[in-house]
Amino acid sequence: MTYLQKQSPKLNNAEYIINSAKAILSEEANAILAMSNRLNNNFHLAIEKLINCKGKVVVTGIGKSGHIANKIAATLASTGTQAFFVHPAELRHGDFGMLAQNDLAIILSSSGETSEIKLVLEPLKRLGLEIIAFTGNNHSTLAQYANVVIDVGVEREACPHNLAPTSSTTATLAMGDALALVLMSVKGFSAEDFVRSHPGGSLGKQLLTVKDVMRYGQEIPLVDKDSTYAEVLQEINAKKLGFTTVGDKTHKLIGIITDGDLRRALTNHHEHFFELKANEFMTTSPKTINESALAQEALKIMETYTISDLLILDDLGRAKGIIDLKDLLKAGII
Repeated sequence: MTYLQKQSPKLNNAEYIINSAKAILSEEANAILAMSNRLNNNFHLAIEKLINCKGKVVVTGIGKSGHIANKIAATLASTGTQAFFVHPAELRHGDFGMLAQNDLAIILSSSGETSEIKLVLEPLKRLGLEIIAFTGNNHSTLAQYANVVIDVGVEREACPHNLAPTSSTTATLAMGDALALVLMSVKGFSAEDFVRSHPGGSLGKQLLTVKDVMRYGQEIPLVDKDSTYAEVLQEINAKKLGFTTVGDKTHKLIGIITDGDLRRALTNHHEHFFELKANEFMTTSPKTINESALAQEALKIMETYTISDLLILDDLGRAKGIIDLKDLLKAGII
């Protein structure tokens, strides 16, 4: 038996451990619900301040609040708001030079009386910045300096001793998410905008559209419906995709010819296959996809029908582009 097991018999009590975890999660969930029920017009005012901000949004806090502030700044930045985190001590040692009069500060402090936070309030006001406060003390020094106060107070921490910041940090983080996501919605920040903010991340790859990875123009093989077997073979060899599209006189897509279609034509019409026209051995109704569809949707279609290419049509039904398994592999979708 280890020293810890001797000192804490609860360690071997699975029911106690699981029930304790459930109680903590419930405590934190209830803190968020209680905060939600207190939400008032100050939240609307905060959104208005952020919408009208002509500069940057600086988010600050210290200790556990600093970690939450850093996350809120990152969420704002990834959802269309120019925001960054600055440690309050760093503000007092040169980083005030990063700020300008048209910037806005979001300051986190559960008590609203943290000494490092109080020391930056007067300089921020002198610089002309408006302040949105996240605090659990609406009568604190921070609240008095703030233009808008968001109440993130909790009745008690989930910590058994009511000491470690737990419910309070969870509630503050949730309020930060609410602020960032409502702001994103009001700004009309789209999935495409999100992709541009996350070009290298897995989230961004999930939102890549067919248009982002498709090939255009001369890369698309095309023959006329009256093209001969030899002309079809030449186009397939030239574009090196293993198929060609077939169009009418206006280039509107009417079919597709693959290597398999060529072999079947040779087998079924071996005596006069060189006399065949493209429309006599093409496959009609090839699989297509809209350019606005997600690239992952294209992959799903290819896997379902065991094909390696999909065509993208323009408004007139002509082949505008093509998406290939290699394109999806290059984009990191596969």
